[in-house]
Parts: sequence; structure tokens; C-alpha cells
Amino acid sequence: MGYQLIRRSLLFTYAVIVIVPLMVVLLGSFKTTPELFSSPYGLPTSLRLDNYAEVVGKENLTTAFVNSVLVTVCSVSLTLVLASLAAYAATRITGWLIGAVYAFLILGMAVPAQTNMVPQYVLFYSLGLTDSLVGLVLIHVVVTLPIAVFILTGFMRSLPRDIFEAASLDGSGPWRTYRQIVMPLSKPSLAATAIFLFVIHWNDVLYPLLLVTDPDKKTLPLALLDFQGEYLTNYPLLFTGVIIASAPVVLAYVFLQRYFIAGMTAGAIKG
Repeated sequence: MGYQLIRRSLLFTYAVIVIVPLMVVLLGSFKTTPELFSSPYGLPTSLRLDNYAEVVGKENLTTAFVNSVLVTVCSVSLTLVLASLAAYAATRITGWLIGAVYAFLILGMAVPAQTNMVPQYVLFYSLGLTDSLVGLVLIHVVVTLPIAVFILTGFMRSLPRDIFEAASLDGSGPWRTYRQIVMPLSKPSLAATAIFLFVIHWNDVLYPLLLVTDPDKKTLPLALLDFQGEYLTNYPLLFTGVIIASAPVVLAYVFLQRYFIAGMTAGAIKG
């Protein structure tokens, strides 16, 4: 009884810590600046949509939204292709060499992103990939590839070996087995990994801040920083931008929730 009480108390405290800031942001997007500062936790006096109209009407935010969509879709797609190929090789090829390559790749998960920022910037600058959406896609793929390989490898190792042996007896080569057997069976894990990568790429502000200075190449999280001035921050507009930027992530999770849960549990039990 005592354990359950402590557990529920901790969960309730955690829920309050998460929900209260979210409610302040959501309600603040319908307020004016004086109203927000006078009553940050209260309900808005009226359901005004002026902030949303102003944010949507900003041309730079529209461009930033399109840039975020392009960078995120390309980054997720390319990462999934490369990670699935690497995971398939790691599970099907035996020997110390593939094990060493896999260990070296996974080692990238242990290296903090901030430690590589200076050499990454120098490299991308020398290649002419700064202020470039292609550069953002490449850096996102490189940074998130280790975690994607780790997730997909864990799932593919749980696939029954009988499937691969049967495919080999039927004359199916490695490439055909990958396309027609492994990829269809890996759909739950691929969907879960895609959602995970989507959240990371869509919300990333570190690498756009590092590589992008051209206003036409800014992504949405980076463009939202324009609402923060040196002496004054327009918090209602900033909160409105945060709500709009978060909407695609929330919608993706709502519609793909069953795939996300299936992907997280896939591979937990050996086939």
C-alpha cells in the first residue's frame, strides 16, 4: 500500500510538471502580452486568434515550415534506408570485421553532439554545405544513423533464421531477401524508428543554428528564435509558433500510435 501511494504521488507530480507548462503555452497563445504577464495561469478573456493569424501570415515562417518539411522528410527517409541496410548486414554477415564495423558505428551514440560541432562546421564549410538544406539533411543523417541502426538491428536479430534459410533454398539472393522478406516484416520497427527520427529532426535547432545564417534556409525551430529580441520577447507569438511547430509531431503520433507501440514491442519475444 505504501509503495503504491509513493508511486502514484510521483506520477502525479511528474504529470503536473509536464502539464502546467503545456497549458501556459497553449493558453498564452490566445493572450496579449499584458494579459499573459498579468495572469499566466489564467484563462484568456476571449478566444482571439490574432496571434495565429499573425504567425501564419509571416512569410519567413512559411518558408521555414517548408524547409523543415523538406529536411525532415529527406533526413528520415535516407536514414531509414541506410540504417535498414546496415542492420540487415549486421544480422546476416558473420565475422569479426562486421562486428567491428557495427561496434564502431554504435560508438557514435556515446559521443555528445557538442564535441563534434567545430570539426563538423569546418568540414561542411570547406565542402560548401553551409546555408544549404542538403547540408542539414546530411548532418541529420550522420548524427541519427547510429541510433537507427541500433533499433533496427535489435529487431532484425529477432527474426527467425528459418525464414532466411527458406528464402535461400528458394534461390532468393541477399538483395531480394532484404526487399521482399526483411523489409515487409520490419514495418512495425521501421514505423517506430521513423516517428522517433521525425521528432528529432523536426525539433532540431542545434545544427540549423550551427550551419544556417541565410533567412531563406532557416528551419521552423530556428525561425522561432526571431521572436526573442535582445531586450523584449513577444511570448504570445512565440507560444503560438511553438504550438504550430508541435502540431505535426502530435498528429504524427496520434495517427501512427499503433505502429509506434507495435514497433517498440516488436522483437521483445523471439520468433
